[in-house]
Amino acid sequence: MTCLITDGKRRQRRQEAVPAGTAHIAAVALEKSFRKGHHKIAVLRGVELTVRPGEFLSVVGQSGSGKSTLLHLLGLLDTPNVGEILLRGERVDDLPARTRDELRNRVFGFVFQFYHLLPELNLLENVMAPLMIRHSTLAFWRHRRELRDLAKDIIDKVGLSHRLKHRPTELSGGEMQRAAIARALVAKPEILLADEPTGNLDSQTGWEIMELLQRLNAQEGLTIIMVTHDDSVARQAHRVVRLSEGRIHTLEEAA
Repeated sequence: MTCLITDGKRRQRRQEAVPAGTAHIAAVALEKSFRKGHHKIAVLRGVELTVRPGEFLSVVGQSGSGKSTLLHLLGLLDTPNVGEILLRGERVDDLPARTRDELRNRVFGFVFQFYHLLPELNLLENVMAPLMIRHSTLAFWRHRRELRDLAKDIIDKVGLSHRLKHRPTELSGGEMQRAAIARALVAKPEILLADEPTGNLDSQTGWEIMELLQRLNAQEGLTIIMVTHDDSVARQAHRVVRLSEGRIHTLEEAA
């Protein structure tokens, strides 16, 4: 019962953090291009996207359609050539670099296809890494027991409490992705951005990861934006956005 109450309060806090009627995050007329030699390659061409608080949104498209670029812009990993990123109705893409760094650490959690776990650290240490970055050395050591317990709680939620001392080389692909999800969640983000989270996994393990994301969305009220090339994976979300040639062509409710 305590767990359910805690989850409910956390979900309520996330929803109350966004003013009523305001998108949790939105893209406004986004354009992004890259230089390759003397050529300018347009990747995004005026993308408009609104994501509601607590929504699980999938972005689908073929390789090269611009979906990963869109995710990077939404998460402030890159800046658009034209357009705006709005967080809770306020523009954030043009903020000073240090402020954007703080937003990335506090507001966003990132999950990538290739895990990016540090091989020299065990599972618990990998999951705690964002907390080490967020706090000063003195603050981390002062609260290390509390932060360690927080990391263990997140690891338990993703079903890896029996793997705390294992290094990445001792984990399966599915376990490494669960570890990456735990690392993304340990700093209690408002928005989880997942780039092909099942792309390196077999179908059974991929479905297990999707069930985990659905549970986190339902129980925690976590806003999730996921990009994938797999329509069957995409339809596990609430809504699907289809991106083609740098433009959004269809928006549909998932089945």
